[in-house]
Amino acid sequence: MNFITGTQMERRTFLKGMGASVALPFLDAMVPAGRMASGAVGDPTRLVAIELVHGAAGCSEWGSGQNLWAPADVGRDFDLAPSSLQPLDEWRDWLTIVSNTDVRMAEAFEANEIGGDHFRSSAVFLTQSHPKQTRGSDVYAGTSMDQIYANRFGQDTPIPSMQLCIEPVDQSGGCAYGYSCVYTDTISWASPSEPLPMIRDPRVVFNMLFGAGSTSEDRAARLRTNSSILDWITGEIAHLKRALGPNDTHRLERYLDNVREIERRIQAVEAQNSTGEERDLPGAPAGVPDSFDEHMRLMFDLQALAFASDMTRVFSFKTSRDASGRVYPESGTDSPFHPASHHGGNEEAILDFAVINKYHVGMLPYFLERLQSLDEGGTDLLEKTMIVFGSPMADGNLHNHRRCPLIILGGGNGQLEGNLHLKAPDGTPMANVMLALMHKLGIDDIGSFGDSTSDFSLTFPQ
Repeated sequence: MNFITGTQMERRTFLKGMGASVALPFLDAMVPAGRMASGAVGDPTRLVAIELVHGAAGCSEWGSGQNLWAPADVGRDFDLAPSSLQPLDEWRDWLTIVSNTDVRMAEAFEANEIGGDHFRSSAVFLTQSHPKQTRGSDVYAGTSMDQIYANRFGQDTPIPSMQLCIEPVDQSGGCAYGYSCVYTDTISWASPSEPLPMIRDPRVVFNMLFGAGSTSEDRAARLRTNSSILDWITGEIAHLKRALGPNDTHRLERYLDNVREIERRIQAVEAQNSTGEERDLPGAPAGVPDSFDEHMRLMFDLQALAFASDMTRVFSFKTSRDASGRVYPESGTDSPFHPASHHGGNEEAILDFAVINKYHVGMLPYFLERLQSLDEGGTDLLEKTMIVFGSPMADGNLHNHRRCPLIILGGGNGQLEGNLHLKAPDGTPMANVMLALMHKLGIDDIGSFGDSTSDFSLTFPQ
């Protein structure tokens, strides 16, 4: 460690020990002398794209009339109480709802594609491109917006982007209706022919972010000791603290406490899942919690820490797999996810499906709180982040792709106004919104995306 008080520390500084490499959060010591922290460091927006499968109850004909997804009023004075978005009411200043957009690229183009909506939709969400129907290796869709952004603004981070998931997405070969399983296994495409694998195990994510062992032998040795990765760099931590001011010391301690706590939780999950007791998720890796809540929270915590340490600025996150029959005991209904989406237009069944939608949306405030708690240069990370949350499907009962659910969260580095509901004109492609978001992210030289027809305005007319 060559840093001394009064000189600038590199933004990407690592504490290194045997088989460990922990990047630091943003510290005042990283600001050049004589410059204010808030404008000191070039800081691209963090991007998170989260897919919700099976659409939403509020996108059915009856559910739409009941405002079970989008609120009745557009503009800023809208009521979320009837909708599945109600858990975000306290976060409305960071919420932009864009309703009534279509994902027509997920529809069947030819007769032999009819019925295959579940097996091509995920590939469309971030590409807004129609996948080639094939069960072979000649898959083809489009480059996803997260990868377009990562190629432009993620190349100077250790990991340009990361792809996470909650349910197993490791099936090989062909799925149903003539589609390769890869189309429903990922939402990120580095190129039209290059789908990116997604990571389900929080332990794998942790090891990637914090260099937990350079070899499998190192990792196995550390796991046998049940020690923390931070125990391997105690000397480096102590040396660094002597060079930092009080504010930076407090910030560093809080960050390291978060790292240690996440690691402790992963170890607890692994210990529980290694007892030999019957699991709710048979065959899942030991690091994967049986609890959907805990799995989601761990993945959100890992994303927040990755942003804080600038290990990556781009995440895609697939929260389920199409046609999933998972039951969410904490949601308030014991209906399996996919069967619940096939509500048959029955009002009671639609309301039951809305309970699952609300439960999924209810996971988001935890992530927003984590981002808001992380200070970077006088601004919290929620203000510096853009979160895209939506589905390429609308009414799961009809496999419909018209009027799909879509919201954007965070401040987007000042590019998102928040507290806003925008209703698109009928027939508006969701790709128009994706194009507008890419422009907000600083990718100004792209004039079209997927089946876009124009840039969608993300401001409300005065």
